[in-house]
Amino acid sequence: MLDLKEEQNIFRRGYKLIGGIDEAGRGPLAGPVVAACVVLGPEFKINKELKIIKDSKKLTAKKREELFNVIQDNFVEIGIGVCDQKTIDRINILQASFLAMKKAIGVLKQKPEFVLLDGGFTIPNTSYAQKNIINGDSLIFSIAAASIIAKVTRDRIMRKMHEIYPQYGFFQHKGYGTQLHIERLRQYGPCPIHRASFKPVRNLIRAKR
Repeated sequence: MLDLKEEQNIFRRGYKLIGGIDEAGRGPLAGPVVAACVVLGPEFKINKELKIIKDSKKLTAKKREELFNVIQDNFVEIGIGVCDQKTIDRINILQASFLAMKKAIGVLKQKPEFVLLDGGFTIPNTSYAQKNIINGDSLIFSIAAASIIAKVTRDRIMRKMHEIYPQYGFFQHKGYGTQLHIERLRQYGPCPIHRASFKPVRNLIRAKR
């Protein structure tokens, strides 16, 4: 079970609000990248419902959906930021991920004073105190909670995209480069939500010219 050791260490340094940040959708060939920021204060406690929170990839889709509402009910606030495939193609996926994170913080009414984020990079060009943690979604409670919010939000978007473009099977693979997705991509060609800057899609576009 994840604990609050990292967050409590930061609170002891005098910070009043911490934001845990993670993103979903850096790897797919289609759809947006989504970031979430969950905010907690020094009085936050891990109750019975929250004890099962862990990296979203280690939970079933049903459990993630259930925890989405639990997280909303127990944290100070959550913010969500989305960057679509056009933005990803224009500025690259890493910069789009940073932009989605900034958007997630930007929509919050109660801004965190310190942010913890998953991965090997801190957010550039921001005034927030921050710390990045490799595998943070597996190690840090607030980042794991953010990973669930981001994953559920993105999966919901991709299910809607399936209704618009059912031939690709987005409801199954959520835009990731599975064998089924590659087969459908070759069969039907890219659709408007495919990332033209990603190699498998880019190669198909070139081949059709």
